[in-house]
Amino acid sequence: MAEVDTTTRILDTAEVLFAERGFAETSLRTITGKAGVNLAAVNYHFGSKKALIQAVFSRYLDPFTARFHEALDALEARYHGRTVPLEALLESVAETALAVPAERNSLKVFMRLLGLAYSQAQGHLRRHIQQHYGDVFTRFTGLVRRATPDLPDAERFWRLHFVLGTAIFTLSGLDALKDIAEQDYAQQVSVRDLVRRLRPVVVAAMNAPLPDAART
Repeated sequence: MAEVDTTTRILDTAEVLFAERGFAETSLRTITGKAGVNLAAVNYHFGSKKALIQAVFSRYLDPFTARFHEALDALEARYHGRTVPLEALLESVAETALAVPAERNSLKVFMRLLGLAYSQAQGHLRRHIQQHYGDVFTRFTGLVRRATPDLPDAERFWRLHFVLGTAIFTLSGLDALKDIAEQDYAQQVSVRDLVRRLRPVVVAAMNAPLPDAART
């Protein structure tokens, strides 16, 4: 088996198992068994389970970051120094997120992995993401700050966190939502249909009046 094939097989297997079972619940032996490789191969190509987790995320975040920078470049050029509207910023995130997994794996797997990064104690992963991809998220947050000047920084953080959680929950449950829409409402929905329905909800959440605690 060629080296590139071994690495790809391990990553393909690991990302699906991590998404299905979680990071802590998925052992390296389970991954190697499903991938048809030995444990030494994982240690040789990645060095550790933590490094394997980081590599799984990098396969999504490398192309996402490149595309997202390009999308933000295009937005800033379009508005010629003026504030980029919040709706346009959120749309750029959605379009980039939809484009990247089509090149790798399903959007559902990507969103489940993101949800696990938040819900499971993976400090090394958050540090990895911040170190290697923090610049694009800092850039995006800065543009959101300009688009929402009346929001205190702490409140903006919480709202972005809630928006991300809503998107992850919705897009990681694609199959169930499609089944519900078809069986209960006789509707055929696509990923883009869900994003279209989600967009006004998250925009309204970002623009909602401040709660009393945030005003003081």
